[in-house]
Amino acid sequence: MRAIVLEEKGGPEVLQVRDDIPDPTPGPEEVVVDIVSTSVNRADLLQRMGLYPGPPSEHEIPGLEFAGRVAAVGDRVSDRVVGDAVMAISNGGCYAEKIAIHSRQTMPVPAALPLSDAGAFPEVYITAWDALVRQGGLTSGRWALVHAGASGVGTASIQIAKALGARIAVTASASKHDVCRALGADAVIDYASEDFAVRTLELTDGEGADVVLDVIGGEYLPRNVQALRLGGRIIQVGVMDGGPVPFDVGSLLMKRASVTGTTLRARPLEEKIAVTREFAAQMLPRVGEGGLAPVIDSRFPLAEVGAAHERMGANLNAGKIVLDVG
Repeated sequence: MRAIVLEEKGGPEVLQVRDDIPDPTPGPEEVVVDIVSTSVNRADLLQRMGLYPGPPSEHEIPGLEFAGRVAAVGDRVSDRVVGDAVMAISNGGCYAEKIAIHSRQTMPVPAALPLSDAGAFPEVYITAWDALVRQGGLTSGRWALVHAGASGVGTASIQIAKALGARIAVTASASKHDVCRALGADAVIDYASEDFAVRTLELTDGEGADVVLDVIGGEYLPRNVQALRLGGRIIQVGVMDGGPVPFDVGSLLMKRASVTGTTLRARPLEEKIAVTREFAAQMLPRVGEGGLAPVIDSRFPLAEVGAAHERMGANLNAGKIVLDVG
């Protein structure tokens, strides 16, 4: 099969197309999927640079999500059949024409979501839902503050918050405000010219946000605490500016607040299955209602993945960058 293989670490030029990768075969509880679409995530860039190791494998193939059609099933698989349209998150291996994955980790692709777009759905929607709802406790009427509002996780967060009846403020550069507003963000904060902590307190009548979803880290941490309400939660899902910063731990005590670091990739298989199943039951029906749909920034053929990485690395995207595979 054709796949993008990392044989060294570095810039986008190290993403090499190979046509001689053996086709995967399904284990007893696995399915093999012919991939139609995948997408670029920030973690892919870090893996390419050697900063976020992928799982051990004979061929290091990046890619954390996919959508496609089941091509083969293992002997003990009873919930999927050949031809099913499915999507899933994965530890890696999605920049390829085929992938083998546990059948219970897959979700059906709703009829309202084209397979060509569905490869941009699982990673950011499950990440945003798990952070805001499952760990952050976001419910109707509560406030969320989400950083990088025009990113894949950010745009998914806006849609999820509005679907729940929650209120959401996001930070974004001025050129991306319209995208966030069009999705229903209650407030869009220009991080270059506004203090997001002060603005969040103003929006919430001085109480603060119930949950903060942060992909930035670094000097955002003390300001995130400032923006929280009593008993609020910060869910850290990325560290784009992850350098060490001085931090007053006492500020957490005064707010009775918590900071939780989280990733999907490092979790055990059974936990990933549980999160996926819970998300699918609660949120996939909303795709058919028109409430959830991935925001597509741009599309690239799989062979032009280097250009896709360059676009994300320059922070030019508003929404997801799709890779068309099959």
